[in-house]
Amino acid sequence: MEAVSRTAQWTAAARALETEREDRLFADPYARTVADQIGFDLLERYAGGGTVPFLAIRTTYLDRAIVKTVQERGIRQVVFLAAGMDTRFFRLPWPDGVTVYELDRPALLAAKADMLKDEPQPAGRTRVTVPVDLTQDWTGPLKEAGWKSDEPVLWVVEGLLFFLPEQAVRTLISTLSAHAAPGSVLLGDVISKAALSNPLARSFMKALEEDGNPWLFGTEEPEELLADCGWAVREVKQPGEDGAHFDRWPYPVPARSVPRLPRSFLFTCDVPTYEEGSAA
Repeated sequence: MEAVSRTAQWTAAARALETEREDRLFADPYARTVADQIGFDLLERYAGGGTVPFLAIRTTYLDRAIVKTVQERGIRQVVFLAAGMDTRFFRLPWPDGVTVYELDRPALLAAKADMLKDEPQPAGRTRVTVPVDLTQDWTGPLKEAGWKSDEPVLWVVEGLLFFLPEQAVRTLISTLSAHAAPGSVLLGDVISKAALSNPLARSFMKALEEDGNPWLFGTEEPEELLADCGWAVREVKQPGEDGAHFDRWPYPVPARSVPRLPRSFLFTCDVPTYEEGSAA
């Protein structure tokens, strides 16, 4: 796999460790398999950035938001952008009739398929892998795989945006909005620009860069970014705030009014209604 794809195994290793806790927030019985030894090696290399608690909270926030969205909204198309070693297709309680599309680089999807080849496919749901480069056209291959642009979709953009330059981030989020039928939802995460130059995470950032996976993008105003790209922001949470704490976040949560601090953001967005678009 390409170097950037290896980070998916780092996050899988973090999910494995969370799963093995007695007070675990979620259970991912596949995480240790897809992490492989390299995932745990990278976790040890990167853990100085304080990533493990965040990865547990991010997974939990998105798990719960995904389940709630498909159950309450009746959405039956779920698309994971840069799906990596995500195993939610296997482990979440999907309603019957859901199709999960996983988009990522061909080599990663091939490696993941090999790792999970002996796992039984859960009944009542369909998984479709779509090998693409997300910096190129990917909507065409997704449509060819069966995705219907005129039906509501749940887009999930987890652990991706900080690896992209700003224009690529804006293009991607805008593309998601342009291809989102009424009732669609966007879930994901992003970091603050200050997090890119955080002195306490200097060794972590240096290790990412040395491994060919530099973090490139952050924003202090995720609400503005998402709105500019065509989304109605339902909520933005910092880990540790109500709804994104789960009795696990070990650090103080700085007020948004305090400038130049490293932050992570978890967000939930909807397709704007006509009235919302007019008001904007």
